[in-house]
Amino acid sequence: MTDTRLIHGFHAITAKLRHAADDVKEITVAEGRQDGRMRELLKLAEAHGVRVILSDAKRLDGLAGGTQHQGVVAKVAAQAKHVTLDDVLDGLTEPPLLLVLDGVTDPHNLGACLRVADAAGAHAVVTPKDKACGLNATVIKVASGAADTVPYIVVTNLARSLREMQERGIWVIGAAGEADKELYAIDQKGPCAWVLGAEGAGMRRLTRETCDELAKIPMHGSVESLNVSVSAGICLFEARRQRGR
Repeated sequence: MTDTRLIHGFHAITAKLRHAADDVKEITVAEGRQDGRMRELLKLAEAHGVRVILSDAKRLDGLAGGTQHQGVVAKVAAQAKHVTLDDVLDGLTEPPLLLVLDGVTDPHNLGACLRVADAAGAHAVVTPKDKACGLNATVIKVASGAADTVPYIVVTNLARSLREMQERGIWVIGAAGEADKELYAIDQKGPCAWVLGAEGAGMRRLTRETCDELAKIPMHGSVESLNVSVSAGICLFEARRQRGR
């Protein structure tokens, strides 16, 4: 089992340098690229003593596995310090605000959800081990740095983890289009966790049954559902609105 992995793209690598520079082993960059973004990245790498390797486009393409790399690929530590939900909750000085994802396996959606969670000040993103794609290079790139700022917690049994949240006084709210109550009618000023499923399939049955209550986002147009990251943003920012600044 390797102790390193590859990430790519300016946002992901810059965020890693700023938040966890010790995890960055080396950075491979495109030869001859000297624009502002590259100069900023190289300056940051130099400040943290990170080795930089110049390379041609073909090698960069191979490192990135055919995905868009923007001319930068970094080798980083494979696994950050393991953080549990209890670690997160025990360190809070305000009511917890959590995002729980059930069945979100698309890396672009997961990355966007992490970015939304960071923007809304969510304290963690929780996913089941068997229904998530994990923090791969695409997720980290799409997250634009949020993969290093928002705790990403993988649990073996999601329903059990939801019950453990409830035992700690966290109100578990499931987003469901068929719910009778709209999200704006729910008090979210206290500890709460929003649970969202993948677009279309939604939450699994046991996940839905474990929620304290279900709520819907009112739809006023012709579409029946929203992308999961958009839904997550609406739910989390409503919680923030209710809590005030």
